[in-house]
Amino acid sequence: MADPLGERDEAAAALNLVGAAAEPYLRSLPDRLVHDRTRDVLLDELDGPLPERGAGAVAGVERLLRVGTEAGTHSAGPRFFHFVVGGATPAAVAGDWITSLLDQASGLWATSPFAARAEGVVLRWLKELFGLPESWGGVLTPSATLAHVSGLACARFWWADRHGVDVTARGLAGLPAMPVLSSGYVHVSTRKALQILGCGRDTLRTFALDDTGRLDLAAMEAALAEIGGPAVLVGNVGEVNTGDSDPIEPLADLAERYGAWLHVDGAFGMFSALSPRTAHMARGVERADSVTVDGHKWLNVPYESGFSFVRDASLPGRAFGAWGAAYLPDADDEHVNYNMLGPESSRRARALPIWATLYAYGREGYRAMVERHLDVAAHLGGLVEGDPDLELLAPVRLCVVCFRYRPRGVPEERLDDLNARLGAALLADGRVYAGTSTYRGMTVLRPAIVNWRTTVSDIELFVEVVRELGAEKAG
Repeated sequence: MADPLGERDEAAAALNLVGAAAEPYLRSLPDRLVHDRTRDVLLDELDGPLPERGAGAVAGVERLLRVGTEAGTHSAGPRFFHFVVGGATPAAVAGDWITSLLDQASGLWATSPFAARAEGVVLRWLKELFGLPESWGGVLTPSATLAHVSGLACARFWWADRHGVDVTARGLAGLPAMPVLSSGYVHVSTRKALQILGCGRDTLRTFALDDTGRLDLAAMEAALAEIGGPAVLVGNVGEVNTGDSDPIEPLADLAERYGAWLHVDGAFGMFSALSPRTAHMARGVERADSVTVDGHKWLNVPYESGFSFVRDASLPGRAFGAWGAAYLPDADDEHVNYNMLGPESSRRARALPIWATLYAYGREGYRAMVERHLDVAAHLGGLVEGDPDLELLAPVRLCVVCFRYRPRGVPEERLDDLNARLGAALLADGRVYAGTSTYRGMTVLRPAIVNWRTTVSDIELFVEVVRELGAEKAG
């Protein structure tokens, strides 16, 4: 096949292959290994020299489907607990297919009023879902990291403006380092965003009461008093090892008292606002200046999806701005052009799967899912506490359960190595998927429960596998 023009009549046949494969694949997820290492050999079928003469759409799709459905990591299933990775609801998957089918250039109103309007709608719906004021500005991004870039770019513009500098036009040259303060809960994606923005990854200072990372508010206030000028505070809702949160209300008080910018990382923790049982964890977020949330975690939409919300709706346009190109609209164009409100110019219509899932399940559907996950996480915590060979290391506050395998008779100095080998064994085994992290200097397991398919039975299997593989490694 030399030219795609010759395949105009094959497009439907190629898409039908995907449609036909979807139903049996999705139905099989609860019974599959999350990852089957024996199938990795199939990855070689993706390799080889660039074809001189293509095999055609149907042949290519057939091969990609066969390799992907067998050798892929089935993170869409109910037993992927590694990192904090959601699945994709049925409506979101279909919405994502529509995104690819229509292939809208969503950055400009002129290229797709449909995509631009959909983005505006879902941003408003998301603000309603999280309890943020409707007046706030917002933009969809590919990830929480890029959402941090968007929000912290606004913070950087605000901070530089207080030094009399238009940082969008002139850059950071000649300015002091922007002070950024957080607790020990701060996520690496916040540091990466500061790195991207030229502020420096390691300029962020943390203030912690102890080795858990809990915020030392008094020490942070003392630092603000010493700085004596504009600064950026980062609050964290949903820490990755335990699910705990910073006290956002007191941070908002501190920001107000010292004239600081408050940025909140709510990547998955913002979903605590959906349940009366956990809403206190996000209380005060509406007083922040910028908020980051991740869509491909607890919203359960396909990768890639993040949200950036900013109190001052004019700031994203000033932080990212129009470029003065004659073929592009001006900053004061009557329509919203989202490529001027964030780091991307070329953008998928990533609003469509979000619209589809929010329309399909609504506030009540998402509240029910979040509360089911809270119940499942609490059940796991109870199983751990009731097992003499397992040790719960932090209270179960949200959707993350932090524990380690600690069988009787194994000395403390061997536990980190044992749990590291257990984590590797879990990933190699594939029945459940959860690796390790470090918490308070200990190697731990910290499964995260955010996939819409996950139920109590999946968690009970997880504990069985942990005990089985743990006994093998300890023996």
